[in-house]
Amino acid sequence: MTSIAGARAEPNRWAVLALLGTAQLMVVLDSTIVNIALPSAQRALHFSTSDREWIVTAYALAFGSLLLLGGKLGDLFGRKWTFITGLCGFAIVSAIGGLATSYDMLVAARAFQGMFGALLAPSALGLLTLTFADSPDRPKAFGIFGAIAGGGASVGLLLGGALTQILSWRFCLYVNLLIAVPTAIFALRLLVNRSDPERARLDLPGLLAGSGGLFALVYGFSNAETQSWTASATIVALAASAVLLCTFVVLEQRVAHPLLPLHIVRDRSRGGAYISVLLAAAGIFGVFFFLTYYMQQNLRISPLTTGLAFLPMTAVLVATSVTAQTKVLPRTGAKPLVMAGMGLGVIAMIVFTRLTPTSSYVSGILPGLLIIGLGMGCIFAPAIGTATLGVEVHETGVASAMVNTSQQVGGSVGLALLSTLSASAAGAYATSHAHLHGLAAAAAIHGYATAFTWTAGIFALGLLLALLILPWKTARRACTLRTALANGIAYAHHAVELAHPATVSDD
Repeated sequence: MTSIAGARAEPNRWAVLALLGTAQLMVVLDSTIVNIALPSAQRALHFSTSDREWIVTAYALAFGSLLLLGGKLGDLFGRKWTFITGLCGFAIVSAIGGLATSYDMLVAARAFQGMFGALLAPSALGLLTLTFADSPDRPKAFGIFGAIAGGGASVGLLLGGALTQILSWRFCLYVNLLIAVPTAIFALRLLVNRSDPERARLDLPGLLAGSGGLFALVYGFSNAETQSWTASATIVALAASAVLLCTFVVLEQRVAHPLLPLHIVRDRSRGGAYISVLLAAAGIFGVFFFLTYYMQQNLRISPLTTGLAFLPMTAVLVATSVTAQTKVLPRTGAKPLVMAGMGLGVIAMIVFTRLTPTSSYVSGILPGLLIIGLGMGCIFAPAIGTATLGVEVHETGVASAMVNTSQQVGGSVGLALLSTLSASAAGAYATSHAHLHGLAAAAAIHGYATAFTWTAGIFALGLLLALLILPWKTARRACTLRTALANGIAYAHHAVELAHPATVSDD
């Protein structure tokens, strides 16, 4: 088999990078923009606050459960065509969502956005991996790509707030047309299609078991957030997820052409990287979610100003990502950086647990944002670079899909779990302090502090698993590959849908 290093490089590498970065920006923008637009959409389409959750969940369910299929289709038929199909489909269903006249229509459009996003996201990372496979500019390219992806979260908050306040919530969906259509046109000219010449049959049993298991997992945790952990649907979904995912592992060991070749995740470097991405996403999604609520409900900051408030974190994350990618990683390998990032995540959460109803942005929030930005820059760059290190050309899509799957499932499950813990803590606090002045604000802060404490635990677990799983020899292995591939180090930074912040409704 030919390794990614042996694949022929794409022409016009920097143009391809700009193209792929634009597409990735659209995916990240969509998550943040739509959440900013939810209160206005809720008023226009007259759906309840509990129903609002499914506009987010529909996207997460489709995206998370179909990523492995999207990555595999790219391997079989070529990432150029799955990339273009994902762009075009995403644009069409975004327009349909913008034209939505009912809640059901909007939810359906979001689900289809997730489906086409599952084609688009692994194709973009796979194309970037192959385009710079034999280039000495590889670390710089992935650093830029990661900076675009990481910065897109705050750009989405700003753009979503501006579009919603100046025009309409519908333009938060229409804007995808302005990005996707020109990108698809340029992709037809710039990209070179590569597919598996053998084109083995699709592993349908593995697809059904794997996608069904991921769907049930995300649904179960989401239902626990909106209903309860003891609800019948929650129990059935989580039990079905365990059965289906175990079945998936058994099937993948026995079929000739598995959907997910298990050697990809058995490798300590790649397996540790996937776990690191999953836990980091679980933590950072919660940070954005609860800080957004805190700033809007307690500090009375507008959605647009909230977006501005996250910019310092984004700036630190971008700078750290590029520096770690090009300067630090070749000397240290992934393990020390990931461990340092997880440790910084713990520190940031401790800072956030000290928030009070009267805390200010500068003294209460900003220090933690700067620390978590530094930590996430240390985690995502080396972890995702390692996750796509050394895979065969015909497995690049699946390896890339696993990065996105780890991020999406980690974010969805982590957010649902932390939201449930926060709500339970706030409810218990309100019950035990019924006569306290300013009870609502105090209860909410107690719920946030509980969530941040558990998030610190998530980052601590990430630090421990990085210590135990990621090999210390990553740096030596990277340097060997660097020499063998003409200084082409296989590092990446990919902060797909880095944040999934939620905006509160004003009802």
